[in-house]
Amino acid sequence: MSRLIRALMVTAALAMAGQAGAQQQAGAQQKDTPAYGGTLSAIVHPEPPILSPLLNTATPIVLVATKINDGLVDYANDGAIIPKLAESWDFSKDGLTLAFKLRKGVTWHDGKPFTAADVKFSIEEGLLKYSSTGKRIFKTLAKVETPDDYTVVLTLSQPTPVIYRNLNSQALWLLPKHLYEGTDIRSNPWNAKPIGTGPFRFTEYVRGSHIALDRNPNYWEAGKPYLDRIVFKVIPDAAGRAAAFETGAVQFGQQHPITFADAERLKKTGKFIVDTRGYEFSPTWFWLEPNHKNQYLQHLKVRQAIAHAIDRGLLLKTVWGGYGKPAVSPIPSALKPFHLSEGLQQYAFDPKKAEQLLDEAGFPRKADGFRFKLTHDFIPYGDDYRRTGEFVRQALRRVGIDVTLGSQDLTTWLKSVFTDYNFDLISSWGGSGADPQMGIETRFWSKARQPGTAWTVVSEYKNDELDAALEDAQTQVDPQKRIEDYNTLQRIVQRDLPLIPLFEVDWFSVYDSRLRGLTDTPNQRADNFASVYFASE
Repeated sequence: MSRLIRALMVTAALAMAGQAGAQQQAGAQQKDTPAYGGTLSAIVHPEPPILSPLLNTATPIVLVATKINDGLVDYANDGAIIPKLAESWDFSKDGLTLAFKLRKGVTWHDGKPFTAADVKFSIEEGLLKYSSTGKRIFKTLAKVETPDDYTVVLTLSQPTPVIYRNLNSQALWLLPKHLYEGTDIRSNPWNAKPIGTGPFRFTEYVRGSHIALDRNPNYWEAGKPYLDRIVFKVIPDAAGRAAAFETGAVQFGQQHPITFADAERLKKTGKFIVDTRGYEFSPTWFWLEPNHKNQYLQHLKVRQAIAHAIDRGLLLKTVWGGYGKPAVSPIPSALKPFHLSEGLQQYAFDPKKAEQLLDEAGFPRKADGFRFKLTHDFIPYGDDYRRTGEFVRQALRRVGIDVTLGSQDLTTWLKSVFTDYNFDLISSWGGSGADPQMGIETRFWSKARQPGTAWTVVSEYKNDELDAALEDAQTQVDPQKRIEDYNTLQRIVQRDLPLIPLFEVDWFSVYDSRLRGLTDTPNQRADNFASVYFASE
């Protein structure tokens, strides 16, 4: 077991190293004596519908909520587990027992003490019932015990190393038992105004305008946080976000907050840093997902034709500013031990081949020049995603597929896709995590499907061999056999195209050059910002 845990740690470190490397910028390396005070104005886009990662792990939700609430642990840049609400832990050699010692004296923002009862309640009544990721990752959890107010013991039925990567605030969202017990957790009003244990307290949420968080004066980590306030501003359009940076109205935005041209222009002023660090913990890939219930998309040759019709390299260059590379597998290349770079079926840009496949599938061009119609509902996260939708639309129309772009807000899109399964073709993206079981499994394991829960498998595709490989990987203690399980996944996905990998994404953040502490984490969106500060002028 210890051998597998070490292998997992190495995987995380390799993933992180693969994305950082030469992209680090000297200006962001400056170290100063931390200064207290100031308000950090940040961009959140799109506007989050709730503030509970338990129910939805969409990026804008996680970005805001993780400043309000800490997890049991967090993760350092080298992949090491570091203490948060758990100050120490003891993992048994057989991998079946995880015991945590909690910090004493920690309080929720309403003054109530944080205890082991909150952790037990959060796991049993929250994680295992409402978190799609939690249900998968913690499926071997046999029981949760609390010998005293500051000890939590998790007992597993089988060794499950990936659990060690899912104990932070993003993955294990802790609930104040006294506010949630006896309620419908999904509709509890505290989901929109969280009471947490983190460095910042929720103050207000003005829909369409901003979310304000104030410094927690009773935070458990002495001397932190440094900032007085964080205000997340809702700015829908990219031009408005760029203007907000230029006027000083905002000082931070993550995951391509502005256009690539604006980012380069602001970087040249010397007042802003454009940085690709802070995303190492979750290599990201972008895909097209066809609904296999659709009378056209259920045909393999149609899915193959779509793959051949799209010039991935040109898409990256013209829409995504070259920040990434074409995907050759559903497992990003940064996950080096798991990524299979050779021997997979590939779909080079070849419109003539696409046309041939569509003809063979039985869908010739009609009098109007088109074969059939589809609606493409791109994830409504901003201009880059709309332009991606337009690029795909044009590519498919050239081979005779008449595509209409959907136009939905995030709440409507989430319901249409993950509750009603009412779509033809969507484009979206996801992070793989430091292990494929975290972010890849949920896209393909048929048992991960959970109506009403975002970011789970949505198509009707099911493959018994693929399911078996994923289920073996969940508890496989031999590192090489586990790698082969994921090799099986890659071969099947590239053959059957249950979804169509397009490209890997290199995210960048834009922030004021005076800001410090933003890149001291491999998972910037889930960092609590307790160590972030403005350097003295």
